[in-house]
Amino acid sequence: MNERRLHIERGDWQRLGPLAAEIRRRVFIDEQAVPEAEEWDGRDPECVHFLAWHEATPVGTARLLPDGHVGRVAVLPDGRGLGIGLALMREAIQAARDLGHASIELAAQTHALDFYRRLGFEAHGELFLDAGIAHRNMRLSLND
Repeated sequence: MNERRLHIERGDWQRLGPLAAEIRRRVFIDEQAVPEAEEWDGRDPECVHFLAWHEATPVGTARLLPDGHVGRVAVLPDGRGLGIGLALMREAIQAARDLGHASIELAAQTHALDFYRRLGFEAHGELFLDAGIAHRNMRLSLND
């Protein structure tokens, strides 16, 4: 991917929320049938948000909660396979480091386990369902 065509913006919900919400709605609610009440958990105002731009189009998003958990990682279908998820996660990991977190955690959909493993995350615990989708908890130490 041409790095000049990809930009990750870091900000708060007030600034990035309208575009991030549309991406999450399309990926989680429309595509994956996550119930709206589960997607909109009320925690967005307390998070650091990331918005991936490919050229002039917003194509992906993620959020970092105050406790060091990453969530709501979503890339629109047209942006998949272009390294956008990787760029979002690298920015989220850097933000966690900037905030002084010793580790970063997430609940990965099982189809994405290998993606997160390539970033250095290790799975732990049992499989569980969240919004009817199989997940596994993962952790990455930032003290290396």
